[in-house]
Amino acid sequence: MATITQRITPFLWFDDQAEEAVSFYSSIFKNSKILTTSRYTPEAAKAAGRAPGSVMVVSFELEGLKFTALNGGPHFKFTEAVSLVVHCATQEEVDYYWDRLTAGGDPQAQQCGWLKDKFGLSWQVVPDRSIELLSDPDPEKARRAMGALLQMKKIDMAALERAAAGVPAGAA
Repeated sequence: MATITQRITPFLWFDDQAEEAVSFYSSIFKNSKILTTSRYTPEAAKAAGRAPGSVMVVSFELEGLKFTALNGGPHFKFTEAVSLVVHCATQEEVDYYWDRLTAGGDPQAQQCGWLKDKFGLSWQVVPDRSIELLSDPDPEKARRAMGALLQMKKIDMAALERAAAGVPAGAA
């Protein structure tokens, strides 16, 4: 009998790109693995309008968090109402995840660290320091940081720090 160690698992519905998406995400996050792949049985394929033997569900793990990806058909699409947040310690991490997750994605759906990948899934690439600046006990510092953040697509930590400190944009 399988042991469940993670009580809640994000379940991602794809048309027919579950394997491709899992491969894509696994290539980005170094601590990742594909756990199981199940295929449509003749009975399930008939009910779902899928080919028998085609991939139905892929279970995978990214950075210790388990996910399930389903090839469920075109009935449902991702929306920005749900996103996955990637916490970053450095600008280098921000750049790494941003560059990879935006590859082939929607450039119009990028604002304040939010992006939409090539499968339509929304992500937030967020430096932990930005959260600290936005919740600073000095309301003016937090306001300046928020003003700068609202002008960004990918978060630029140096620019956010300068703004929070009250250094005018363009000044060194």
